[in-house]
Amino acid sequence: MQMQMWHNMFVMALPIGEKILRPILVYAFLIVGLRLAGKRELAQLNPFDLVVLLTLSNTVQNAIIGDDNTVTGGVIGASTLLVVNYVLVRFISRHEKLERFIEGDADVLIENGRITDDCLNKEAISQLELEAAAHKQGFASLEEVDRAVLDPNGTIAFFAKKPNPDTMRHEAIMNRLDEITSRLAALKA
Repeated sequence: MQMQMWHNMFVMALPIGEKILRPILVYAFLIVGLRLAGKRELAQLNPFDLVVLLTLSNTVQNAIIGDDNTVTGGVIGASTLLVVNYVLVRFISRHEKLERFIEGDADVLIENGRITDDCLNKEAISQLELEAAAHKQGFASLEEVDRAVLDPNGTIAFFAKKPNPDTMRHEAIMNRLDEITSRLAALKA
């Protein structure tokens, strides 16, 4: 009885080569699938995206482990995923063109204060999601944003509008007038 328990835990039903190949194939499929799904899947998750990612992991579980539920098989599958990821990330980081091909380029969501609707539609980001991301970075509204860029890793970088010289000069004059008005009021009193 006890011998059977140890056998079930550690003796694999599948050959070790298959246990290594399965995670590699699933890993490659997921990399391509997430790349095609768009950048928002990586960082800008809504509840629907989260559900898909959670069920996706459960869906591919059997493809990775097959009919083998042993501890040994699980350790080999997990180790294979970790090693493949480590090697691939190190390799890609040294090859800029390959990295750009796999990760994609940044998308400009707002340019010169104008929202680029085609990029929002392409990345399936609503204006409400864009506003929420801007709020998280300290912007009261999208009208304060000059440029917003969706990076390949899924994060959105916002850049504030800079006042033009005429606006700055006008504000300086108004501030000076307010100061003069305050001094005059103090002299009258």
